[in-house]
Amino acid sequence: MVSSVMNITSAAGIISLLDENQTELRVFALKKLDSIVNEFWPEISEAIEKIEVLYEDQAFPQRRLAALVASKVYYHLGSFEDSLTYALGASDLFDVNTPSEYVETTISKSIDHYTKLRLDDETGSSIDPRLEDIVNRMFLRCFTDNQYRQAVGIALETRRMDMFEKAILTSDDVPGMLVYSSKVAMTLVPNRTFRDEVLRTLVKLYKNLQTPDYVNMCQCLIFLDDAQSVADVLIRLVKGSGQESTLMAYQIAFDLYDSATQQFLTRVLQALKALAPAPKAEKEETKPAAESGKADAAVELSKEGDADAVKKEAPEKAAEQSGASSAQPPAVGDEHTAQVEKLTTILGGEITIGLHLQFLIRSNHTDLLILKQTKDAVRNSVCHTATVIANCLMHCGTTSDQFLRDNLDWLARATNWAKFTATASLGVIHKGHEKEALHLMSSYLPKESGPGSGYTEGGGLYALGLIHANHGAAIIDYLLTQLKDASNEIIRHGGCLGVGLAAMSTHRQDVYEQLKFTLYQDDAVAGEAAGIAMGLVMLGSKSATALEDMVAYAQETQHEKILRGLAIGIAMVMFGRMEEADALIENLCRDKDPLLRRSAMHTIAMAYCGSGSNKAIRRLLHVAVSDVNDDVRRAAVEALGFILFRTPEQCPSVVSLLSESYNPNVRYGSAMALGISCAGTGNKEALALLEPMTNDPVNYVRQGALVASALILIQQTEATCPKVKDFRQLYHKVVSDKHDDVMAKFGAIIAQGVLDAGGRNVTIGLLSRTGHTNLAAVVGMLVFTQFWYWFPLAHFLSLALIPTCLVGLNGELKMPRFSVRSAAKPSTFAYPPPLEEKKEREREKVTTAVLSITAKAKRKEADKKEQKEQAAPESMELGEDNKAKEDTKPAEEHAAPAGTESESEPKKEGDDAAAKEKKPEPNFEMLSNPARVMKPQLKVIQMPEGCRYRPIKDVTIGGIIMMLDTKSEDAEELVEPVSAGGPTAESDEGEEPEPPEPFEYVDE
Repeated sequence: MVSSVMNITSAAGIISLLDENQTELRVFALKKLDSIVNEFWPEISEAIEKIEVLYEDQAFPQRRLAALVASKVYYHLGSFEDSLTYALGASDLFDVNTPSEYVETTISKSIDHYTKLRLDDETGSSIDPRLEDIVNRMFLRCFTDNQYRQAVGIALETRRMDMFEKAILTSDDVPGMLVYSSKVAMTLVPNRTFRDEVLRTLVKLYKNLQTPDYVNMCQCLIFLDDAQSVADVLIRLVKGSGQESTLMAYQIAFDLYDSATQQFLTRVLQALKALAPAPKAEKEETKPAAESGKADAAVELSKEGDADAVKKEAPEKAAEQSGASSAQPPAVGDEHTAQVEKLTTILGGEITIGLHLQFLIRSNHTDLLILKQTKDAVRNSVCHTATVIANCLMHCGTTSDQFLRDNLDWLARATNWAKFTATASLGVIHKGHEKEALHLMSSYLPKESGPGSGYTEGGGLYALGLIHANHGAAIIDYLLTQLKDASNEIIRHGGCLGVGLAAMSTHRQDVYEQLKFTLYQDDAVAGEAAGIAMGLVMLGSKSATALEDMVAYAQETQHEKILRGLAIGIAMVMFGRMEEADALIENLCRDKDPLLRRSAMHTIAMAYCGSGSNKAIRRLLHVAVSDVNDDVRRAAVEALGFILFRTPEQCPSVVSLLSESYNPNVRYGSAMALGISCAGTGNKEALALLEPMTNDPVNYVRQGALVASALILIQQTEATCPKVKDFRQLYHKVVSDKHDDVMAKFGAIIAQGVLDAGGRNVTIGLLSRTGHTNLAAVVGMLVFTQFWYWFPLAHFLSLALIPTCLVGLNGELKMPRFSVRSAAKPSTFAYPPPLEEKKEREREKVTTAVLSITAKAKRKEADKKEQKEQAAPESMELGEDNKAKEDTKPAEEHAAPAGTESESEPKKEGDDAAAKEKKPEPNFEMLSNPARVMKPQLKVIQMPEGCRYRPIKDVTIGGIIMMLDTKSEDAEELVEPVSAGGPTAESDEGEEPEPPEPFEYVDE
């Protein structure tokens, strides 16, 4: 059958109908033009004025059709604004459900325009009801197609809270939509005020669920900084009926400690005390044990530099540190009061810190041979310091000082600031070991009598701060006193850092004033630490007074060290403040002093950390390529890592061009940015960018690339990231190469420490498990990057190291025995195999060639001996004995290697047989509580069927999880706590001998 449809080759005939006087002909022309506009728009565009006239004619019956045709023509011409205007005029003829590029583009433009008008709503801009109608129809389309997530996205973009609520409540999975919405609100809503409005709506929706989701509700309340509401929820749960309600309260308290600041937790505790009768907390007085003369730390960096005077102290009662003792119910009749006391203890952090300490001690898998090989390979003071730092990172929180004890003579080489760094490293090793902190550090703390070594004592105060970092209520007053009484600038330097760490984000005015007083002494060494510490104490406070003090002094001082400290401190005050920091950033960016411009870069990093803000990224990229100072450019590129750590996959594409910059400082910054944003992810794109930089002609770029690669590869196995093996070998090669540069070696040694940090049981967690920015970790990472100027600041990385554990607790806050199932092969997430020390092969003796002359000479000697033996028979026995011994000795020497070979041969055969009999690796493994569970492993973790314990929240989140005992009538088997490492006292080395039997002494 021949097609009767005629192909149109021109629209001129149809266009001519627009000039007709009859309305029907013009309407017919518009309908035809609407159907062919996509093909003949160039022709139709020449008659666009005629179509516009028809639209503007109020008497024309099909003016909306004219608007639709005009809109399509303008769309094809690329004039999207005019296209949108006429689309609005088309009203309901513009069908949002039509699947075409024109419709999709116009909807997109209408939403963008509507969003812009909604954002400018405060200025009084009126919104065209026709535009709102298109957006409303778009929402209706989403609901009809069950595209609820898309509706949430449009609602957040257009700030339509009515549609936001409707999208969640009308979906078929309300809890899932709430989780998705809260995640989107935290990652994609750039405006802090609007984000708070969204979170308040989410809190209301969580509360109105059939079974209220208190865990996620409290996470939203943390973001809203609403301590009172959190306390209300906790009290409501504790008063609720049933064990599950109480366990939920405990779980929320653990999550709060994991996510909130010290200041927020203090306000929650105060609100709890107001709502419920608080039990009397027994406060132990923290008195310095310096006078006891017992050296409890692993290393004796004494005043004279005596490294061998290691004294011993009693092993800890493990239960004390594990928090088990504090978890026991108090002797109070009222059960409710007992539960509130447990809540208070959890919010205080003692239980979490104790459990993490127990986990790290129990699971320590540090390979000391790596450190030994590094120690033997390096010879200069810089690498000596690097090895000390690597050791403390490897043993972070494990309380194991074995390497330092075994190498006291080597450690004694540390002098001056190296001694300060080495003493402070004990704080990293004993991180969280708070109950014994003063005893452990007593040998290194300032003493009342006699002059001391400032470097050791300053390092001791810094170590106390590291032990109590972000949890220092018990030690702040002691450190403040020591800071006031400090006799020299080195002790003040350590004291300031210690106080800043212990009082982090407390906003305590008395601490701030003392630090300000130290700053105003205008001493370069103490002033640098005071500047950093002021920022730590006022972290995230946005205190106008603090900022005024710090910026004013920074503009006056002549000391570069003080300026460097204040540059970091100013940035910390604006932590998480986003657009509220813009005015300060603008002022600092315009300053002539490059150190203050660098402070502006750090301020952007802290204010917008984890936000992914396009505005912040644009500004940093501009500075990275335009500033005249290399340090400012490096800081700008490093700051990109802090902005993008929530979306690490984006960072490689952002810094890829910068990593090839002609400027080595920019290359170094891009390496560190990759390390910060992709920390612990094993990101392949990031590693691909870092690999060329490990061979960079500039040595400090190599240093940055080596450290950054370790940050990315921490806790990666060969199964999850095959590159980890190559980088391990690279670190060893750089360290052992005698001709390699010191800067590159420093980076490789630090990288070894980072890669195996915390006994191979920690990762770098800039985000908490619940998705909050980990305040201490981000701050620790920022200050760690300053090791470029000051090596002791490398210890701050310990703040970013988070144990990768899953710990189950019962209602008494003790660890019951149970296992979880990991649905992955054991080798996938196993510890790396330990290094094997190379044994020197024993050389086999080669048979000496016997010459004919030698044989004759030997025969003559033998004849002479026979004559002598006949002349002296009495000496014969002795001679034979000696000869027998001499003959036996080489025989034994020859036999030894032969025996070794004969033993090794059957062993090899046995190995082959064992390999044949070796069973295939299982596809799962059972992990005992407390378990080491790495981040990627969480996805395959589940409770086994028939398990006695049921988790209060999903085990795939990890961390500390409350367990409901479904067989509470049966006896429970608990995990025994382990004792902390470290020295033991001489008096406790063994059992005291019994006294002798009574006797009578008779003097003769």
